[in-house]
Amino acid sequence: MPNDKRAEPIAEALRRFLAGSGLSKRLEQTSALEAWPGVVGPAVAAVTRPLSVASDGTLFVAVRSAPWMNELTMMEADIVAALGRRNPSAPITRIRWQLAP
Repeated sequence: MPNDKRAEPIAEALRRFLAGSGLSKRLEQTSALEAWPGVVGPAVAAVTRPLSVASDGTLFVAVRSAPWMNELTMMEADIVAALGRRNPSAPITRIRWQLAP
């Protein structure tokens, strides 16, 4: 008996797999890493490096110095809001700052 199931495009199969596995949201969250320089501007981008995003929406960012870390801590709510506007379907919930080695 012939199989009438047609092959589907790989992009569609991958999209369905990612959505079904819950990985789609995780991939969307990582867009914050690419968006970082555009969100924070050149001065902050020059002294920071986004590292990773945890499944709970926490963005980990390396910072060049303690004074910058202090300044960025005070700016965190605005940065989180700006990242959320960039990708509302997979928002960043908070930022964890750490001194860069």
